[in-house]
Amino acid sequence: MSAHRKTTRRQILQGMAVVGAASVLPSFSNRALGLESANDRPVFATIGLRNQGWTITQKSFKFADFAALADVDANVLGDNVEKVKKAQGKAPDAYKDYREILDRKDIDAVMIATPDHWHTKIAVEAMYAGKDVYCEKPLTLTIDEGKLIEKVVKETGKVFQVGTMQRTESAQRFLQAVALVNHGRIGTVKKVTCGINGMIASPVIPVAPVPEELDWDFWLGPAPKVPYRALPELREGYGGGVPLYSNAHYSFRNWHEYSGGKLTDWGAHHVDIACWALGASDTGPSKVTPVEYTLPVEYKDGHPTVDDQYNAATKFRIRVDMPNDVEMIITSEGDNGILFEGTDGRFFVNRGKIVGRPVEDLEKNPLPDGAVEEVYGGPVSENHTANFIDAMRSRKQPISDVWTHNRMLEICHLSNIAMRLGRELNWDADKREVVGDDQANSFLSRPIRKGFEINM
Repeated sequence: MSAHRKTTRRQILQGMAVVGAASVLPSFSNRALGLESANDRPVFATIGLRNQGWTITQKSFKFADFAALADVDANVLGDNVEKVKKAQGKAPDAYKDYREILDRKDIDAVMIATPDHWHTKIAVEAMYAGKDVYCEKPLTLTIDEGKLIEKVVKETGKVFQVGTMQRTESAQRFLQAVALVNHGRIGTVKKVTCGINGMIASPVIPVAPVPEELDWDFWLGPAPKVPYRALPELREGYGGGVPLYSNAHYSFRNWHEYSGGKLTDWGAHHVDIACWALGASDTGPSKVTPVEYTLPVEYKDGHPTVDDQYNAATKFRIRVDMPNDVEMIITSEGDNGILFEGTDGRFFVNRGKIVGRPVEDLEKNPLPDGAVEEVYGGPVSENHTANFIDAMRSRKQPISDVWTHNRMLEICHLSNIAMRLGRELNWDADKREVVGDDQANSFLSRPIRKGFEINM
């Protein structure tokens, strides 16, 4: 394996390269945690480390050892190398280029937390390199990318966990919600509303010097080549230390070139639970209608006409026609969470509460024993990594598999396409294409910048 991108912390921060051989991690003092012996603990690597990348890494120390990290920002990479070293007693190897990680035979699985436009390329190449994959949500930037990932999972037999943690770590309330629906506690479901918040528009964001520590061309990767843009004001708290307004860093979610706004951010959580409860995780909608929406810039033929401001929808109300005549509303208004309404009642659930008469009635009329475990398919895992590793051992797909995730995410992608084109879309859930609308179908995929094609 070539290792010309492997670096120490000092060399990371200086932007230098060093040649060295990657080593297999020895047993650590914390190997006894979680599993019975050192040999039971898989070896992981994380690709993409800002914010959620560190979150999923630190949640996994109990179950796995980290041999390598990769990020295109030298400061982020260096900081995380130090944090992992402190946590597990040995520094992981550091790379700017994730392909160096895929070359290594000692790594069992990769955790991917890059911006969304990188997910599919890395995930597909990782599976072909023999790695199991944990990838943050939303899994894809386009619907066709989801079809490709499904094909490769089936072809390679690799285990693939999508990071929709409401199925595990925030699960108790959501599993109870699914069980309430499954056991008829609101009668026949008629409507489900997913509140996912809106976004703010941005001011004009000027072209700015690329930070010295950031490889901007590699950050863009498969996306079009554009200048780096940023305003000097820094974001506080989550995502701190980066510009509040930019076309990179935490703000990537606000640009269709790299993500899908709130529809694929919070939507990937709440629409997932809604589909799970409706039993629609392996089907899809018949129609997606943008009832009300605000795009922050002018669009022409589905594409923004300016490139210096956020372009994902800031406000929206989308109506989705689901199987069995269920109406789904996805809205930026109201409480963040999911409201289920049926012929016999309604209730609301989010990460902090589950409320409503059907929930109150549980005190006198509880769900049957094992109802929640029945929804989950067995004992509920303590976190997403534990479920992933259980699946790696059994060679069965985990609780958040690519098929159910993609079916749900198609609703979110179609909602964005409908707003960009300003019209309702009729969806063929079997063919997975828009009915009679070639222009809309052109948005099911995207051009890949030369030099960043998927290596298959």
